[in-house]
Amino acid sequence: MATMRWMIRRDIAEVTWIENECFEYPWCEEDFFNCLRARSVIGRIVEQDEQVVGYMVYKLFRNKVQLWNFAVHPEFQRMRVGTQMMNQLRRVLDKRRSIMLLEVRESNLDAQLFFKECGFRAMSILKRSYADTDEDAYVMRFMESTT
Repeated sequence: MATMRWMIRRDIAEVTWIENECFEYPWCEEDFFNCLRARSVIGRIVEQDEQVVGYMVYKLFRNKVQLWNFAVHPEFQRMRVGTQMMNQLRRVLDKRRSIMLLEVRESNLDAQLFFKECGFRAMSILKRSYADTDEDAYVMRFMESTT
């Protein structure tokens, strides 16, 4: 059974390994350390049998939540780990913080489809958003279900 907890310093090596396996342009350890030191930035991991199988990094703003990084270990993808993480993240939303935003590379179709399945919708395009490529990003917004 997978459990979720706060990301701590000793998790960064496993998190960085997953990051490198999942992304062509991954964050480095320093990126994770810098984020976790920043005010209102939260890291959460999903652990199964003492192994990190997924993680997310997000920032709390006064009226929104910005998802900065999100990944699931390749061997645990399509096993509902990402859905468990999104369900946990939705609990952060309330009357004051009712919006959740994220950016996803235009080439990352799997992420686009996953987030769409979770209730996000593309709302704009950021042209040449990434310093490492000329790639555009889609800004996606979580929209509460009306049913």
